[in-house]
Amino acid sequence: MSDVVSKGRTGRSRSRWKWSNLYLIAVFAVLYSPIFYLMLYSFNSGGAMHDFEGFTLDWYKEVFADTRLLIIVLNTLVIALLSSAISTIIGVLGALAIQQIRRRRPRNTLLALNNVLIVSPDVIIGASFLILFTMIGIKLGFVSVLLAHIAFSVPIVVIMVLPKLEEMSSTWIDAARDLGASRTDVLTKVMLPYIRPGIFAGFFMALTYSLDDFAVTFFVTGNGYSTLAVEIYSRARQGISLSINALSTLIFLFTVLLVIGYYYINQRGNRPPGMEAQR
Repeated sequence: MSDVVSKGRTGRSRSRWKWSNLYLIAVFAVLYSPIFYLMLYSFNSGGAMHDFEGFTLDWYKEVFADTRLLIIVLNTLVIALLSSAISTIIGVLGALAIQQIRRRRPRNTLLALNNVLIVSPDVIIGASFLILFTMIGIKLGFVSVLLAHIAFSVPIVVIMVLPKLEEMSSTWIDAARDLGASRTDVLTKVMLPYIRPGIFAGFFMALTYSLDDFAVTFFVTGNGYSTLAVEIYSRARQGISLSINALSTLIFLFTVLLVIGYYYINQRGNRPPGMEAQR
């Protein structure tokens, strides 16, 4: 009797596992099929998003031959790297400050304010920055885009770093202080090395968000200055061109590399110290 019951349970669990896998496959197919369709026709020699006529790299050559587009790519990378680096520094300091607060109410209030910036609609954030920069006299362009990207990237870094701080045992800090370490030594030689995976993860996530952001950037860019997301949008409105497909494919692949780097660093950070020593 018990064998029959166990076989029945095994059969039901296998059936559930099968249906859950089929559901995940269907979801990922819906999400990624438009992207793969776009990538496929970036190699179409026919010049349209239908009737694939042959393989060509002309659209990628057109992208790399466009001087204005290359300048926009450079602007985007500079903004992404600068905003990610600055927001990482500010985010780490913010996470350290929140972690030092012991009273529950102020701590929860700061965390709530931090999370509100993450869940707020990008349109609201972009419009708010536009009003703010107009009121204080900041000219829309490089500076306004940089400040906006730093602002929405800092909460992401805090979210990535704070859990690593919570995982760290306070006995490490107490032991370092008992051995005569100063506050600076505790910070640079104990805390920062431990939370390093969270810092790198926050940097990569901020970099990805900065590269992909459109809504906030659209509000705070001025005449003569643009980023890739805004440029792709403006070109797409002018008509279908497979150079947009090629450019979007390159951005997608670069973003995938960033995500892979983030997960690689995250996995290394979660690996037990003994395994690192064995390696």
